[in-house]
Formats: sequence, structure tokens, C-alpha cells
Amino acid sequence: MTKRKKMIFGGILGDNIVLSGLMVISPVIICGDTLKNAEALIYAFSAITFLSVLISSFVPRKLPYTAKIIIYAVISALVYVPVKLAAIEFYPDSIERIGIYYPLLAVNSLIVFQTEASFFRMKKTDMIVSLIFSIIGFDIVMLITGLLRELFAYGTINSKIVDINTLTAGLAQPFGGFIFLGMMCGAYRFARELFSKDNSKIRSGEDVSDK
Repeated sequence: MTKRKKMIFGGILGDNIVLSGLMVISPVIICGDTLKNAEALIYAFSAITFLSVLISSFVPRKLPYTAKIIIYAVISALVYVPVKLAAIEFYPDSIERIGIYYPLLAVNSLIVFQTEASFFRMKKTDMIVSLIFSIIGFDIVMLITGLLRELFAYGTINSKIVDINTLTAGLAQPFGGFIFLGMMCGAYRFARELFSKDNSKIRSGEDVSDK
């Protein structure tokens, strides 16, 4: 994968915001114990982050860094309001359960950090693609976490009872979420390292054959 492709598409596997960057992990650990909660968080994170970063990309680059960060925060706060109102209609129970972690998504790392460090250094089209894949990277982790924790903690999927013999109630607790996320991070980094080694062997074989 070229450097440009890695920069754009790396948000899912190469540099997953949660599993690699360890960003936005609090909602995953604390609130990602059911599929419904995961869906509510995915909706909010995706909508708030995409719209906030896209609108913020039009802020003049010549402004002082501190001023720009404040403006980004104000923009994301304004975006948060209609997103929250819609969420109350579609995910009323989850919103109450998620609590303070919902508004915290309005100041997540992609908005306040990655904007200046990465996104706004790209061309507009590259930025949008990279942003989308970074959001999808979070969404996948959130979805898997919510699904598996609900299954093994409550014996349900989307509140429907599933025939499962062994339940681990601790997975529903924050410490269970922390342990589960740690296991996912370990598996992710092992797979990424294995994939990198395979790619290195393939490139080495190509280099030898060219000589």
C-alpha cells in the first residue's frame, strides 16, 4: 500500500482510531455493552464527526491554532444539538444509559486533534475519504464490542434472547469492557504485525526476482 493510500484508507486497519490510537475509548468501554447502545453511539459519532470536520475545513488556516480549536469545538457543539434531538426520538433508552458520554463525542479526538494534525493537510477529496474510513474504523469496533458484550453478558442480541450456555456478567461492567477492548487491541496489533511481515516478504521476493 502506497503512503497516500495508507494515509487515506488506514482508518480501518492501518491506524484504527480505537484499536491503534486508543482514542475515543471511554464510550466503547463504559457504554458499549449492548447492540442498541452501540448503534446510538455509532450514529452520534459518525454524524457529529463527519459534519463537524467538514464544516471546520472551511475555517481560515491563517487563524491562530488556539482560535481554530475553539471554533472547531463551537461548530461541533452546534452540530451536536440536532443530532441529540434526533437520537432522543430513535434511541431514547440508550441516550439515558449513555449519559455524559454522548455530549463528549462532540469533542472527540478526530475533531480536536486529527483535524490539524492530518485531515486539513490533505486535499479536500482525500480528506473526506480519510475521514469516512476513520469513522468506519470506530463504528466497526463499536459494533463488534456491543454485539459480543451483549451476547456473553446478557445472553441477548438486540434485546432478543439467544440460547447460550455460559454468561459472563462482568462483561457488562466497565472493567469487563476494558478487558474486552484490551483483548481486541492485542488481536488487532498481532494481525497487523503479521500482515506487515507477509507484505515485507512479498516485496523482498519481488525485489530479488527483479535482479
